[in-house]
Amino acid sequence: MRKKEMIAMLLAGGQGSRLGVLTAKVAKPAVAFGGKYRIIDFPLSNCINSGIDTVGVLTQYQPLRLNAHIGIGIPWDLDRNYGGVTVLPPYERSGSSEWYSGTANAIYQNLDYMEQFDPDYVLILSGDHIYKMDYEVMLDYHKAHNADVTIAAMPVPMEEASRFGIVIADEDGRIQEFQEKPAEPKSNLASMGIYIFSWKALKEALETLKDEPGCDFGKHIIPYCHNKGERLFAYEYNGYWKDVGTLGSYWEANMELIDIIPEFNLYEEFWKIYTNSEILPPQYISTQSVIERSIICNGAEVYGEVHNSIIGSGVIIGEGSVIKDSIIMKDARIGKNCVVDKAIIAENCVVGDNVTFGIGSDVPNKLKPAIYSFGLVAVGEKSVIPDGVQIGKNTAVSGVTSKEDYPDGVLESGETLIKAGGQA
Repeated sequence: MRKKEMIAMLLAGGQGSRLGVLTAKVAKPAVAFGGKYRIIDFPLSNCINSGIDTVGVLTQYQPLRLNAHIGIGIPWDLDRNYGGVTVLPPYERSGSSEWYSGTANAIYQNLDYMEQFDPDYVLILSGDHIYKMDYEVMLDYHKAHNADVTIAAMPVPMEEASRFGIVIADEDGRIQEFQEKPAEPKSNLASMGIYIFSWKALKEALETLKDEPGCDFGKHIIPYCHNKGERLFAYEYNGYWKDVGTLGSYWEANMELIDIIPEFNLYEEFWKIYTNSEILPPQYISTQSVIERSIICNGAEVYGEVHNSIIGSGVIIGEGSVIKDSIIMKDARIGKNCVVDKAIIAENCVVGDNVTFGIGSDVPNKLKPAIYSFGLVAVGEKSVIPDGVQIGKNTAVSGVTSKEDYPDGVLESGETLIKAGGQA
């Protein structure tokens, strides 16, 4: 057995229900981002850029596309004989079979995987955040403070602090108190869900709390370690970090990529984001097309206009169609003379001719107002939208739809259309 100083455990099993129809058939970490990437590419790339060559990826919900995307880890240089990337789904044990019931429970169920590397430190990561971070610098901070647990934290606006786990630290960074999503936060320093544990402290906490229902890091493990008097420190991070857990934040983070000087830069040589890219022909831009401030991926064919949008690989945009402020994912087909305004169209969708997205007023969605908001139109993957229909704001469409599904040819703002095989 060869020892590894630090291994990473990447939690990628979440359903991502706040992304609505985008995650009806795929885990959130496998959702497309920035045209050619998937969300999980960012923490995986951070690992290899930080010199971490052993990563366990814990999957659960709809793992097929995620597993196929990761494969044996070649794009991230994680195809190693010893270490590398390993997909870790839940499995049946003698006497019991259980799903991962919480973030810490998922890690506990993979103690055997971690023990084979005899690590000094274990890095716990979430698979659904967009950021660049050198985990080696965080490890140096952990060592310098002789910490048992280091929590990556960043300042957030005080009015948003109650959405996060909040740390209260002294001037040396030592955590004095930890509040999990408090109604009245005492600080605006929010946990990013990124932890470095000394192996001994992690193992002892997991084994002690193994019978805790839904055992979670924020609710159980961190308070346990703190109450036990272990050395907990906050590692303050001030770079770009985005939790793309809602349709609004997901849309905003994509749109930020096409700013003149993007806050999150995908073009830096020294910190590349790697992905599993298909072998595709180059993009084709016709003579009548107009493209303004957009990302257009390989294999796309543009015969219409694209403004301030992200167009995935293999997308076809028909003649006379105008795409504005939208995200169109891989292999979608947009017909002729369409207007697509502030929409997110998932992979392998087919949109007929003369379809208009984003009409009408900004009224709340009737079925799930907290999810289908921000004035967006969300279309789930493999959906079909017939010719000549109009779709309003704060709407969701999923499944193969026909003209009969649209009264008077319109899906009014705030409505949801889910056909057989689709999910809201």
